[in-house]
Amino acid sequence: MLVEEFDYQLPPELIAQRPLVPRDTSRMMVLDGEAGTFRDQVFQDLPQVLEPGDLLVFNNTKVFPARLLGRRRGLRSQSIGKRNPAAREFLKGEVELLLTRQESGDVWEGLVHPGRKVRTGEVLLFGEGELQAEVIGRGDYGVRRVRLRAHEGTIEDAIDRLGHVPLPPYIRRADEAQDRETYQTIYAKVRGAVAAPTAGFHFTERVLEALRQRKIETCEITLHVGLGTFQPVRVDRVEEHKMEAERYEISQAAAAALNGALEQGRRIIGVGTTSVRTLEHVALKRGGRIEPGRGETSLFIYPGFTFRMVRGLLTNFHLPKSTLLMLVCALAGRDLTLRAYAHAVRERYRFYSYGDCMLVL
Repeated sequence: MLVEEFDYQLPPELIAQRPLVPRDTSRMMVLDGEAGTFRDQVFQDLPQVLEPGDLLVFNNTKVFPARLLGRRRGLRSQSIGKRNPAAREFLKGEVELLLTRQESGDVWEGLVHPGRKVRTGEVLLFGEGELQAEVIGRGDYGVRRVRLRAHEGTIEDAIDRLGHVPLPPYIRRADEAQDRETYQTIYAKVRGAVAAPTAGFHFTERVLEALRQRKIETCEITLHVGLGTFQPVRVDRVEEHKMEAERYEISQAAAAALNGALEQGRRIIGVGTTSVRTLEHVALKRGGRIEPGRGETSLFIYPGFTFRMVRGLLTNFHLPKSTLLMLVCALAGRDLTLRAYAHAVRERYRFYSYGDCMLVL
């Protein structure tokens, strides 16, 4: 299966740069996989589109300000602090470190830009040296292992003080103060993600209350979004792509709710591709059931995959040739999905993280 088969054309002006206010006023396209049809609705219709007894599964991971802008020790640039912090061009000595995964204690994995010249043993400085990152290992495509050290206080406090919200590069602006709230679901609880599970952006307390009134159940699991979710596909054949591992946790209460819905034949609907990947990973390992616990998943879902848990998906519109789009195609069918995307372009839907959504049933 070729990666090119998951391409589509998107006018740049359809890429949402800011969220809607209020959140639940976004549009929602509803796909019927069995009938092979789709229709235009709005997100506030969700409680009426779903059925009593359906179980929505939220990913309650919380984004932290993982993007650090600084310089290499011994190399200075007078522009530090004066340039647009969203810029992807770097002057001499300037560096960006995107923390993607905490390995243990003060050791992290991250992406360094520009990464080619940053060698093992170098020290990166952020703020006025308030936070330092010693490079202790190298990987491919700018990946580095670093040891963090805070001049005062905790490393977490220093990251919160100096870090920027890790907005995706297709949001063509610097992060702003309100992004710390808007680039976050309202049910985010467990710190650890470097990208938000954006399907959850649309939920408000008003919609959650309407779901409760309609007897639609919800539960929460955790998957910390990292390299596995947003890493680009660099191969020609889909089957050759390897996902990076991401950490998940499922509580006893969530496992009970999920297994109960499965036993009673009620629909389980993932809110976001991260919820789907977590559930399907555990079900694949545990004979079609969910067990509480924590672990890592590098599951790659693309057409031909057999779903064991999930019968529906709420998701945003994704980048061409991305693993996220391939997952949607696995559930809804490639032809239907790409026809729906073409319709979304014609109807001027808003795309990507701060954009509109799609419900696959």
